[in-house]
Amino acid sequence: MYQLLSNLSIIEVSSFVASPTAGLYCAQMGAEVIRVDHKAGGLDYDRYMLTKEGRSLSWENLNRAKKSVALDLRSGEGRELCVELAAKTGQCITNLPEKSFLSHAAMKAAQSGDAPDMTSVRIMGWHDGRQAMDFTVNAASGYPLMTGPEEWPEGLGAETAPPVNQVLPAWDFITGAYCAFAMLAALRHRDGGGGGSEVRVPLGDVAIGTTANAGLMAEMLYRGGDRERLGNAIWGAFGRDFRSKDGVRFMVAALTSKQWHGLVEAFGVADPISQLETQVGVQFSDGDDPRFKHRHALFDIFQNAADGHDFKELEARMAAARCTFEKYRTAHEAANDPALVGDNPMFGPSPANPSGFEYPAPRSFANLPQQTPGDPAPAPYLGQHSEEVLAERLGLSTGAIGKLVDAGTVALSDKDR
Repeated sequence: MYQLLSNLSIIEVSSFVASPTAGLYCAQMGAEVIRVDHKAGGLDYDRYMLTKEGRSLSWENLNRAKKSVALDLRSGEGRELCVELAAKTGQCITNLPEKSFLSHAAMKAAQSGDAPDMTSVRIMGWHDGRQAMDFTVNAASGYPLMTGPEEWPEGLGAETAPPVNQVLPAWDFITGAYCAFAMLAALRHRDGGGGGSEVRVPLGDVAIGTTANAGLMAEMLYRGGDRERLGNAIWGAFGRDFRSKDGVRFMVAALTSKQWHGLVEAFGVADPISQLETQVGVQFSDGDDPRFKHRHALFDIFQNAADGHDFKELEARMAAARCTFEKYRTAHEAANDPALVGDNPMFGPSPANPSGFEYPAPRSFANLPQQTPGDPAPAPYLGQHSEEVLAERLGLSTGAIGKLVDAGTVALSDKDR
């Protein structure tokens, strides 16, 4: 936790991954992020996996350092309170449809003269209004049909080639990060006198736009066809998974001359590499192109060398040669790894999580050497800050809030549910 955004408050009305991620990143930099949910919890409140007490570990981690307000968002009065909160605050992140009660126009119309000009960031599905989620836009992106074993038959079309979906909802997280950036860019524009903005970010555009930024779209159009599957090899460079004598799998990459020479030294393969260079008439130190074109022969040389060494020995040699490599871990092994988690200063002590389960929690991914990061903050209980926020933001008295609670329009903390 840093306090770079301590003067910023944001209303977040969201669910699932992308939108909560945008709010999370702002909160980790010190913004006051107030998440508003339906009083029984949003669509993601019970998202798998649940603890035995019924608390979602996904929700708990995507909503750290936020405040929670629970309203009856199915009632007119609850929706009016939500719009008023966004209007008074002046900044809102949401993935509700634009034609919902929380449209930018509705928030702007509810503003009074002293409110900052309304700035909203809205995550959509596709640009044309169709619904989407990470796993469906990924299917459209082309990546699942480029992923898979190299030995699978070539020339299979989308109808027959088995796709390989990614487990990580990468497009959601990229979209969340982009929306946090878009919010701050819009606020900088407003602070410079440009007025408020309505920013719409379609998840599908993030996916297809990212493929274009990566050069993939241009490559497909230039080559007039699809890229072949490469298994675990790196496209356009030297890199792949190998297996040591004792059966440990590890990944290596050599995108620079220094990395390449380090691998050759660590594996002790200078002689067979030199012989292959003479045979095919290239110098592999010249760059990615010759190493990628002759990758299969090179892979055989490196795997043959790996067959003669246990991983501990190879690990020491690669570390000494400053190679770029990493052993494959299961997710459970990664969560218990000292280098990744235990000794990593990005992780702080477990806060008082609503689940009651203690585990390391990440601070901001960014590291500011000149500042001491605060410890990770817990996620709120649903409705934990309803009374506080309604009093501070809308000026409601304790009695008025009490009547809203009695009417079922407002819910308080579900700590003892």
